[in-house]
Amino acid sequence: MMHQPLSGIKVVDLTRILSGPFCTMLLGDMGADVIKIEGPKEGDPVRKAGAIVNDLSWYFASFNRNKRSMALDLRSEHGKDILRKLIQRSDVLVENFRPGVLADMGFDEASLEQINPRLIVASINGYGSTGPYADRPTFDFVVQAMSGFMSTNGGVEHPALRSGPPITDLVAGLYAAFGIVCAVRARELTGRGQRVDAGMMTSMLSMFAYLASDYLATGQLATRTGNDHPIASPYGLFSAIDGEIAVAPSTEDVLFRFLSILDLAHLLSDERFKTNELRLIHRKELNSLINERLKTDTQTSWINRLNSGGVPCGRVQNVGEALNDPQMIHQEMVLEVDHPSHGLVKMVGFPLKLSGTPCSVRFPAPKHGEHTREILEELGMQHLADSTPT
Repeated sequence: MMHQPLSGIKVVDLTRILSGPFCTMLLGDMGADVIKIEGPKEGDPVRKAGAIVNDLSWYFASFNRNKRSMALDLRSEHGKDILRKLIQRSDVLVENFRPGVLADMGFDEASLEQINPRLIVASINGYGSTGPYADRPTFDFVVQAMSGFMSTNGGVEHPALRSGPPITDLVAGLYAAFGIVCAVRARELTGRGQRVDAGMMTSMLSMFAYLASDYLATGQLATRTGNDHPIASPYGLFSAIDGEIAVAPSTEDVLFRFLSILDLAHLLSDERFKTNELRLIHRKELNSLINERLKTDTQTSWINRLNSGGVPCGRVQNVGEALNDPQMIHQEMVLEVDHPSHGLVKMVGFPLKLSGTPCSVRFPAPKHGEHTREILEELGMQHLADSTPT
């Protein structure tokens, strides 16, 4: 089998729901051996969430590929002993408990350091592992609100708006995976492991780009502008005769090309539209003139002409249309994975393309506790493996 970037890295995965499983899925896609620890009875709650096809949650299947499942009671001393043995032989431990839960189980930082000084311990949580909010329970919706993200979505006359996808879970999971890879590299230099801490709120704050930098520079908050850009005009959704077009003329050069294709380049000589600052003030008037012109032809016609002219644009697609977009099909962004117990499963593919060591699905999402016996044998606990159902 082809080597992958994280081949040979063993990960103990104590996470559930989404932020942690997304992180460990990314590690597994890159070749890590991810051992998913689940409770002895129910396992990860996502096993029962989302669309169930042939008794399998495709939500669970999508975020738990390339993992092995071990059923373990971490409330018992017996289960904790097995976890200690796993930690001794592992490179990374990932958890998304509330801060302090892992320590209450008997695995505080000092204990983990003693068990395995090379261990990298990654924690994904709501607000960070320390500070006045560290003990707060949280969820994606709450962090969207608390982080300021929700306040930037929607129109000025409408309430703050959440994003459809659970964005704070996913961004925190992505940062955690990046931090783990950095810590693996650092361990090559120092010989020691370290903590990796990824908070959902801290992760979201890092994503605000100009919305944060402009506030820090001026103390002024950007106004919610819906589909219009807060600091550029014209920019947003415009109306052709048969539907909307998203257009992003982000520079003066692209703006000139955009308006030239529309036979509206003369507007740049208009006193109202000579500069971006003036165009922001007169945004409604400018958008109205652009829409009036775009409504003389179809979406497809304008999109073809604008793309040919180097103007970024496209139509608003729903999730199904995006997954079936010919470019995304070419990029293999929908995978078909044959699950031996549940048939063919479709899932989102790999956004990151590596030419020499590509991501791959080595095996589908595991059944609950499917690999318990196998992992016990690897730990040299044959007596327990023999008494474990296959």
